[in-house]
Amino acid sequence: MKINRYEDISQIDKEAKKDYIDRHSAFVHCEKTAKKGEKFKVKVKVGDEYKHPDDFDHYIAYVQLWDGETFLAQATFVAGALGNQPDQVEVDFYIVPTKKKMKLTAMAYCTKHGLWQSDEVIVDVTE
Repeated sequence: MKINRYEDISQIDKEAKKDYIDRHSAFVHCEKTAKKGEKFKVKVKVGDEYKHPDDFDHYIAYVQLWDGETFLAQATFVAGALGNQPDQVEVDFYIVPTKKKMKLTAMAYCTKHGLWQSDEVIVDVTE
C-alpha cells in the first residue's frame, strides 16, 4: 500500500492540490517533553486548514499513533461519525512513556484516497 505524506502547502500554487494534501494529512500535537511512567497526551488532527468529507463512501476510517515502528493506539470511525458534515477528525491519545525518547508519527486512512503519514515528532522523556 502506498503511503502518502504531507507537502508544505505554502509551496503549492493550485488551491485544489493544497486542499487535497492538507485535508488528508495527519498532524501530531503534543509537548516536546514527557515524564517517564506518567500519562502523556498526544492529539492527532487530520487536516490543518481544510476539512475532510464525512460521506458514506469517503471518510477517515481510522487514525493510528506510532512510536517509531511500535504501534501504540488506534481510533476507528464509521461514515457519519462527524454528522455527515466536512470536518477535521481529532483524537486525543493518552500514552505512558517508558523510553528516553519517543519518535511519534500518526497515520490516517481515507476510504477514497488511502493512507497518509504525519511528520515525525520527537519527544524527550525525563525521569
